[in-house]
Amino acid sequence: MTEATRRRGKGRPDDDRSGDRLFDRELDHLPPEARWREWMGRVEATIFAASEPVGREALARIVGKSCSIDLLIDDIREELRGRPYDLIAVAGGFRHLTRPAYADAIRAAVGSSEKAVNLTQAEVLVLMCVAYFQPITRGELSSFFGKEVSRDLIGHLRGAGLIASGPRSPTPGAPYTYVTTKEFLLEFGLDTLRDLPDFEALEDAGLLSKEKLLAGEIMPELAGGHEDVGVDIEE
Repeated sequence: MTEATRRRGKGRPDDDRSGDRLFDRELDHLPPEARWREWMGRVEATIFAASEPVGREALARIVGKSCSIDLLIDDIREELRGRPYDLIAVAGGFRHLTRPAYADAIRAAVGSSEKAVNLTQAEVLVLMCVAYFQPITRGELSSFFGKEVSRDLIGHLRGAGLIASGPRSPTPGAPYTYVTTKEFLLEFGLDTLRDLPDFEALEDAGLLSKEKLLAGEIMPELAGGHEDVGVDIEE
């Protein structure tokens, strides 16, 4: 046994790197069209098998260095036209999702894998404000609405996994701020926060009024609203 062989036998990291090199990403032996089809298959299979959205960095590990992940995704989506599912960009990655038109058929056949989290209208509004103005403290939320945002309300949103603690505020007392989570992006079908509807566009469409928000006229009981709004959260 050579010294190099003994060193490879002793070091698992070296074995991993060796296996990594053996995985052919570039596929130079294939003609361009066949190489592209193989990359498409690898990407689609990886996304299909994953339980969470798969990011570009992970997908880059299975395709050539010069390969465009976005172009691969576009070609896969084109092939999925007319199929009951699609590849969706969500929470910074990609995942397979069935099309909404088939939701009733799926529920009738296998039931629902979702659990309902009841959010009051006040909680929905606070969640919206955290999404648009994060990182934001509970005190800042209370000042924004002109009435106290209760700890229980914040706790319910945290318990649902929709918000989490952000960095400490530089204000006196260094209170915690709150930010939305990856779960928030997943549940609302957003790739990034940049996909949130434009705040001014919502005002222009008459769906939101900043003046009414500031005057406290939209949610009369931020500290303890009781009107529930059903939000489906996947298990």
